[in-house]
Amino acid sequence: MQTMPDDDSIAIRVANLDDVREIAELHARCFPRGWDEVSISTFVADPACVVFVASAGEANACHGFLIARAVSGEAEILTLAVDKAHRRKGVARALLIATIARLRLAGITQLFLEVESGNEAAEGLYRGFGAKSVGRRAAYYEHGADASIFSLAL
Repeated sequence: MQTMPDDDSIAIRVANLDDVREIAELHARCFPRGWDEVSISTFVADPACVVFVASAGEANACHGFLIARAVSGEAEILTLAVDKAHRRKGVARALLIATIARLRLAGITQLFLEVESGNEAAEGLYRGFGAKSVGRRAAYYEHGADASIFSLAL
């Protein structure tokens, strides 16, 4: 288990198959169309994916998670979710710090992600790491919202 230096109450660990149910449940609470356990387990088992779970104050709880996939020197954040009760407490930031460190160790040089346009909290988080807006996907989300595409040089 890795504890982030800026907040000892947030522990980050690599997800395993025992976490799949909790991750799927959290994803369903955070997004209109949550991913099921089969989808989550596929990512957890994929060596090209980085899947971290964050626990804020409770050992082995799933208060947030991040899934990223790496291919050919680049990676993409597929999803990042934090339980409502633990937002604005550094959980997403801790997950990003751990993910960026892992990707750099693997030789990844560029990280991409999409975020719903107008999600100021998420955009601010990514910009705080130095991510730049590099494009837009019109009507990317099922409910018709656009996605802003961000890129972060690692």
